[in-house]
Amino acid sequence: MKINEKNLGAFASSTTPVDREGWLDMRGEIGKSYQRRWFTLKGNLLFYFDKKADKDPVGVVILEGCTIELTEEEAYSFKIVFQCEGGRTYYLCTNSQASMEAWMKALACASYDYMKLMVAELQRQLDEVQAEEAAEAAAMITISPPEREPKVPPRGQRYNPFNRVPDDKESVRCEAPRKKVPFRDIHTAHGRKILAHRSEWRARRRHARHAPPAPPAPPAPPAPPAPDLPLIQL
Repeated sequence: MKINEKNLGAFASSTTPVDREGWLDMRGEIGKSYQRRWFTLKGNLLFYFDKKADKDPVGVVILEGCTIELTEEEAYSFKIVFQCEGGRTYYLCTNSQASMEAWMKALACASYDYMKLMVAELQRQLDEVQAEEAAEAAAMITISPPEREPKVPPRGQRYNPFNRVPDDKESVRCEAPRKKVPFRDIHTAHGRKILAHRSEWRARRRHARHAPPAPPAPPAPPAPPAPDLPLIQL
């Protein structure tokens, strides 16, 4: 791949937002001594300079087709490994565990392949959310007000729907907005009423079972004797 060094240098010193920057110790595969460099990460391009104020970078690492791995030689060190034929390996070292983890995460997420994976994952999550919303919309029950019956015309007169005159109190009929209520909400509301009535019925039944028996009613007093009526002779 051909790289325009002039454009690459202009991009390195441009005002493009920097993803991460800082001092790192760097060495190649052959040399064992580290050299301190100022690194700037912009997108999938990792620039390194001799000094922080330099405008032209010493080199650049294109973070495509590579892996970010830990090393076992030095503490707080990691490496950028290119698995292709003739690929190089860059060894980098920081001064703390937190700095090493931050740099490794930033470099691992800088490649274009990683961005494609993230876009695919976000698209999958979006499809799941839209499918759930569609399922919830399908489960909604539309509640609409009952339609008013048309007035019955007088006897002997046929009803013509085109000649209907609005009432005095209602010159313009306003349609009440329809309210969509999920079926589970309706089921829960009616279920609560049923459970409340059932609990009340059980309480009344339990109270009647444990209540003492009512005392017997007192006997009725005897009826007074009927008076003797005189006999009337005709």
